[in-house]
Amino acid sequence: MKELLFTFKNELASTGVILLLVLVLKYGITKTVRKVGRISDIHEIRTRLIIKYLSFGITFLGIVAIIFVWGVNIRDIGLVFSSIFAVIGVALFASWSIISNVTAGVILFFTFPFKIGDRIKIFDKEIDYEGSLLIEDIRAYHIHLRKDNGELMTYPNNLLLQKAVSLIGTYDHSRDGSDAL
Repeated sequence: MKELLFTFKNELASTGVILLLVLVLKYGITKTVRKVGRISDIHEIRTRLIIKYLSFGITFLGIVAIIFVWGVNIRDIGLVFSSIFAVIGVALFASWSIISNVTAGVILFFTFPFKIGDRIKIFDKEIDYEGSLLIEDIRAYHIHLRKDNGELMTYPNNLLLQKAVSLIGTYDHSRDGSDAL
């Protein structure tokens, strides 16, 4: 056992450093995203969703780094990954809009100037509605909008980035719970 540890001491040390770096990055990004969410008054569910996406990405990069540290043959890894990506590519081609909407959801988390409770108008010729829309929820794939007549409409996140949107009325988020009594 000591001989094995001595033989692979550099790889083990590098793996430990990578694992420590992944943990520190996850902690730092989680704190940062929570702070951005709190400052921007973003709903906690959306904040947790973004943390999950970023955590997955950091973990994936850490695994790739560990694979390279241990000197796994690139051709072997390339063969495995090309097979996996071929299958995944066919599956993702069918659901490309889902990936587009998730990416748009991440972008909207950091840059969307509207919040839950605000009234907006979307300038889209395919929406057969002229009134304002109330933002009820912003999810990973779509946004829930309530029409004045009470009808619930879902609108894809990627289209929200592509269409012109105007703010009609802002909800006062500082009053949440103030009139509970």
